[in-house]
Amino acid sequence: MAERSERMDGRDDDLKRPAQDEILSPTFAPTKLKFPNHIHTEMDEKFQQLADTILSRSTEIIGKEGSAPYEIPEYPIVENERKFYFEKQLSSRNRSRFFNTGDQASADHERNNSVGKPSAMDSESYQRMSSTDVYDEYDLAPDFQRIYIAGQEISGISSLGVPLHDLKEASKSLVQALMIREKYMAMSHQSFPKITARFLQNLEDNEEFQGMKEGFGKGSTDVDGIPYFDRRVSDHPFHPPKKEDPFDIEVPMGVECSLKMVQGLMYVYENEEAVKNNTPLELPYVQPKTFLADQNIMYALISDGPLKSFCYRRLSYLSSKYQLHTLMNELKESAAQKEVPHRDFYNIRKVDTHVHASSCMNQKHLLRFIKKKMKTCSDEVVCKDKKSGKEMTLAEVCETMNIHSYELSVDVLDVHADRNTFHRFDKFNAKYNPIGESRLREIFIKTDNYINGKYFGHVIKEVMEDLGESKYQNAEYRLSIYGRSRDEWDKLAYWAIENKIYSDNVRWMIQIPRLYDIYKSAKIVKNFQEILENIFMPLFEVTRNPQSHPELHKFLIYVSGFDSVDDESKTEHIKFDLETPLPEDWCQDENPPYSYYLYYMYANITVLNQFRR
Repeated sequence: MAERSERMDGRDDDLKRPAQDEILSPTFAPTKLKFPNHIHTEMDEKFQQLADTILSRSTEIIGKEGSAPYEIPEYPIVENERKFYFEKQLSSRNRSRFFNTGDQASADHERNNSVGKPSAMDSESYQRMSSTDVYDEYDLAPDFQRIYIAGQEISGISSLGVPLHDLKEASKSLVQALMIREKYMAMSHQSFPKITARFLQNLEDNEEFQGMKEGFGKGSTDVDGIPYFDRRVSDHPFHPPKKEDPFDIEVPMGVECSLKMVQGLMYVYENEEAVKNNTPLELPYVQPKTFLADQNIMYALISDGPLKSFCYRRLSYLSSKYQLHTLMNELKESAAQKEVPHRDFYNIRKVDTHVHASSCMNQKHLLRFIKKKMKTCSDEVVCKDKKSGKEMTLAEVCETMNIHSYELSVDVLDVHADRNTFHRFDKFNAKYNPIGESRLREIFIKTDNYINGKYFGHVIKEVMEDLGESKYQNAEYRLSIYGRSRDEWDKLAYWAIENKIYSDNVRWMIQIPRLYDIYKSAKIVKNFQEILENIFMPLFEVTRNPQSHPELHKFLIYVSGFDSVDDESKTEHIKFDLETPLPEDWCQDENPPYSYYLYYMYANITVLNQFRR
């Protein structure tokens, strides 16, 4: 283990960087951006001890399961009538105020704003804020009754009842956590909230945060000359351009470079000679030492008592403040909302996330689709019997399971996730099997089956048609890549293009289940690095030469991101540290910890995004 740790620590020395003066391929000019490495300090050992304590404590404590109480407000008829009456009065009053530009309206506006107006909107704040933000967000807002916290603060105690020393330390910790988050999001080309980034920029020159943002900054995240925190709504149009065939695009030529996965990370080389000399291109390769040091800092922050007390009191204060605002201005908000033409809950843009494509349809829709196929496509060959190898039609499959279209119902289908699936991952997965039969799942809601996912493509297109008719409803459906074989990406892309699975309202999220232990016990893979190669090698190959995987190149245009999924109630007994085996050496049957998956996924995605740029 000591030799492996030394090899990991010396990875930067072994992989020599090419000189900046060397000329690469004329069509490929990689970025010189580097991931900021961690600088060892005396606090690292304390952070490591805190991380060990937290991990050991999490394996001993078993959390109690319980459902949150939900309260449904009930209003009597008299209260509803009274509420509607006041809303009507306020609506007519607001209409005259919005469209009247006379002196009386100005006087009313002056009088309403003079009482209870917060000190944050004084003249100094107006000068500090940009004029566009003030006029767009404040002047157009209704005249709500505003809350102002008055009174002199006690010496040494903040307004939240927290000592000033604890408040200062808590603020430093929160800023440190935000800077770590911004660093990792910026290096992987993810958008960071522009308001938060604007405030963090003011702290870059602070000595207490030196080194946190070294190696990246405003220029490293520019997209088409626009920094990620300066991008506006106009840069992301609501309605994409209409195309007859969204997959009918030109496949560009490739670039000259070589690829190789070393110790779980994909490295990009100029040519084969550079591969032999271990001189990869200068891309931001995230090192385990830096990742683990930042992870230990986060462990230390979540175990900090004063910080948790401050966060709890601050969130309680903001929650109470919002509830008080709701009590004072509920009728005004409702009246102002009714003043907006052609806008209600059903025609504002919504995005459904964390919905797997296999469950995007409701149970009635799936039942209707299965019945239709049983009546119209009963003689179509849909699968092959695993024991005899005989081809089976849909009618023969239904006959072996003794099911008839007339007898099917929503209750018999049993694909609805009810309260029995709460904290029960096994029962939740079982709900994906119609009538409890995995064969029906393979036929109707799988992309890789005997009929190449034709039925699954049909039912998803029906769901997409419903989304297109609603116009304002969007979705980010999830498809799974397991990492069992190298051709999974090509099969998934072929399924989407062959069946023309596309909608302006839908984008795809790729989720990767953490199932190494199952694949290893079934002898599908030899080590963990084989899974990483099956997942990321096709993506790097299609980036290097899109013509090598043309269908995958077209499909990736509509993929928005990755996610790692599994049963999160499982306890982990293995800790990820510098002594943990490398992916090429992880040959044991036990599953790696979540942070192990997270690091190697993030590190490869970061290099991939920089390479695709």
